Amino acid sequence: MTTNSKQKKRGLGRGLEAILQSPDTDITSADISGNYVAGAIAELEISKIEANPFQPRADFDDMAMRELASSIKTQGVIQPVTVRKMGFDQYQLISGERRLRASVMAGLTTIPAFIRVANDEQMLEMALIENIHRENLNAIEIAISYQRLMDECALTQEQLSEQVGKNRTTIANYLRLLKLPPEVQIALRDGHITMGHARAIISLEKDEQQLVMLQKIIEGELNVRQVEALVRRYHSPETKEKSAEKQVVPEKYRLAGEHISGFLKTKVEIKRNSKGKGALVLSFANDQELERLISLIGQNRS
Repeated sequence: MTTNSKQKKRGLGRGLEAILQSPDTDITSADISGNYVAGAIAELEISKIEANPFQPRADFDDMAMRELASSIKTQGVIQPVTVRKMGFDQYQLISGERRLRASVMAGLTTIPAFIRVANDEQMLEMALIENIHRENLNAIEIAISYQRLMDECALTQEQLSEQVGKNRTTIANYLRLLKLPPEVQIALRDGHITMGHARAIISLEKDEQQLVMLQKIIEGELNVRQVEALVRRYHSPETKEKSAEKQVVPEKYRLAGEHISGFLKTKVEIKRNSKGKGALVLSFANDQELERLISLIGQNRS
């Protein structure tokens, strides 16, 4: 491998820390512009740091932000944010948007920052990978970040697996979540269901079935094992056959059933499949009730 190819080799596979420490994302001390050089850790004015246009995270929990702002008021910013140098005394955020926002809420005018330089693709990768490694990121945000890395950085699932240090199966499971109906994705994002619930729901074939299952989970407060059991029963051959045979009874037959029920003064159920085959079921509570029904039917025949 030549020296040039070594210089071009990216450090993403070694994780975020390797990226931020890589000389490929630094400029030398000769590239001075403004008060600080890339590679330095400096106390920057917040007003000189612009937002990261590639920030993949859209939702920031208000309570968590207030708690972080309170902590920063008391103890300051412990972990510096990471920025890239844009020009004379101007910077753009790479990672650490929660800390930056909370610092503004806390009334700070400056913030400690690592200074780097990166092109747009590196910016996106850094922001996405930094977000993916956060513990409080929800499953949908992780899935979207994986998808963006693949789409915008032209990565395969295998390459993405190497970049973020995650098993390929894990990545595939997250990406499958994006195929769920929007209602299910929102429920997962907002914490009404878990990743386990979503993985069980996704094995159902149709959106309508998935939405019905979502409703059952929320209304019945079902755990993952209960949902998996429901899905298994749905997929069983017997259940499929019964589902296929069960048809809505036409209105004229339903009204006829109500008429018979009123005449016999008992519950009457009409069962009918798509081919017109079925049964007329009369309910009775005891032998005396059965004899009464037999007598009524017999009288009607005579």
